[in-house]
Amino acid sequence: MHTPEERVLALGLTIPDYSDPPYGGRYGKVKPFHRVGNLLLISGITPEDREGNRLHPGRFGDDLTVEQGYEAARMTAVNVLGLIRLAVGSLNAVAAMGRNLCFLRTTDDFEDLHLVSDGVSQLFIDVFGPEFGPAGRASIGVSSLSRRNCFELWTELELKPGS
Repeated sequence: MHTPEERVLALGLTIPDYSDPPYGGRYGKVKPFHRVGNLLLISGITPEDREGNRLHPGRFGDDLTVEQGYEAARMTAVNVLGLIRLAVGSLNAVAAMGRNLCFLRTTDDFEDLHLVSDGVSQLFIDVFGPEFGPAGRASIGVSSLSRRNCFELWTELELKPGS
């Protein structure tokens, strides 16, 4: 069996370092995560690199495809991995993914939110495996997200005791 950190290497993922500069700069005073015992709550994160370059800003049903959204959702999930490392030092500390709340900037008639959000679900399964990677999920269409981002993710997960 491979650890999540070993899977990240095998997948060739580049996980951002959120320690420098600190998380939240463009978005004001925001806490990157909150821990309660073995529960880790990750703050809203978007498909942006550390320099603030957005992947596919826009709106689903208007100027973005499901494929672009899947790519943005996957990048957002990779960014969550960086916040997990910031919070606990290693992805190996994760016991299981709990819940992913996905916000998508959409037109009123866009119906394929779940296909976009699958980018998050599949990335976490790829990293944490089929037993610990799947999570509950909701995909919610909204009219606006900060900086015209197309996607935002809130994640809750369980940590191994003593992590």
